[in-house]
Amino acid sequence: MKTNNTSDVLVIGGGPLGLAAAWQLSGKGARVQVLEQFNFANQLGSSAGVSRQFRIPYPQSYMVRLVTQAVPFWEQLQTLTPRPLMTKVGTLWFGDPSVKSTEGNIGEAEKALKAERVPYTSLTSAQIQAKYHFRDLPKTYVGLFQADGASINLKETIHTLLEWNRRAPGVRLSEDSPAQHISWRSGMFRVRTPQGVFQAPKLVLTPGPFPNSLFKLLGFQIQATWWCMASAYYRKTRPDVQYPTWFVFQNPVGANGNQFYGFPEVDWNYPGYLRVASDFVMQPLTAPEQRSLIPNPKELAYTAQWVRDHMTGLDPDPCYTSTCLVSLSTIPNKEILLDHAPDHVPHHEDIVICTTGWAGKFVPLMGRILSDLTLDGKTPYDVAPFRLGHRFFQKTS
Repeated sequence: MKTNNTSDVLVIGGGPLGLAAAWQLSGKGARVQVLEQFNFANQLGSSAGVSRQFRIPYPQSYMVRLVTQAVPFWEQLQTLTPRPLMTKVGTLWFGDPSVKSTEGNIGEAEKALKAERVPYTSLTSAQIQAKYHFRDLPKTYVGLFQADGASINLKETIHTLLEWNRRAPGVRLSEDSPAQHISWRSGMFRVRTPQGVFQAPKLVLTPGPFPNSLFKLLGFQIQATWWCMASAYYRKTRPDVQYPTWFVFQNPVGANGNQFYGFPEVDWNYPGYLRVASDFVMQPLTAPEQRSLIPNPKELAYTAQWVRDHMTGLDPDPCYTSTCLVSLSTIPNKEILLDHAPDHVPHHEDIVICTTGWAGKFVPLMGRILSDLTLDGKTPYDVAPFRLGHRFFQKTS
């Protein structure tokens, strides 16, 4: 097959992270080729729907710091479009103060926010119910509210990045182009796709929830599990009721993981409805190909019951259901992996990887970090906690 494209950097994975990397790389003068296995702006990648939570609360100071460092990059991206990329509504974390989940712990988040001097408000159960429309919560529940939380318009974020890259003279985009074979020859990585062979001396891999189908072409795989979580929209019965982005920390009850999160009503995503989803799965997947777009009926029922029991101003019958697919690392609280390829891969130092976890709130900043690591081999941002390839990557035969 004839090689039809040569660039400085090949970005494999054309979701928001890959498009953000191309935006930042081309801004530094690099010629960039983006390869997307599906079509651009698809709904087959991580998570569900076109909204994501922007929130600063995290149980680790370095995560709080990283989110605050993302803000100027969101502001930079916002200058490229007149349409809002976020709807600011605040972030509410509440529930049992003893619970630790995939999101962390309320008390640990308060300590991290204090350490980074991020303002927030502590809340009692009664205050949560009085201010934020939840009801019938246990008196022992506590919470925190951080005013900078927002609902990210992911559809508009992707559209903005996609249109900028389409206009950029140094960027080329190719969809329906899954990588089928990767080799090294004459100072170049050569990537074969159904659209032809593309080559560059550097690779950026942003495969979303499909890491191993790409990594196997380089002789390794990642230790991960996949969650396919239930998500649905609930019709508002009171137009005056608005919720922040929120997450509730609770202990499981039998098969019910009992942890849920939600989004506000926004005019760009089912106006008149709020999205509520479960933050647990009853049966993790062993591969993303096992994904179903139909929610597990029991998980959906548990979520609807939470809405019925504890939220006001909503019809508890779920509408517009979907699933949220995410690949998660097998190391607790280390969802995002950002590293070079393992040492056994030829020219591994020229391959930068970002995979697993929820990175929506970091999209424009991750573009900058991936650009830094690719072109300079380093970045001023603290990514040491995410450089865990030595623990995640396994060599394949």
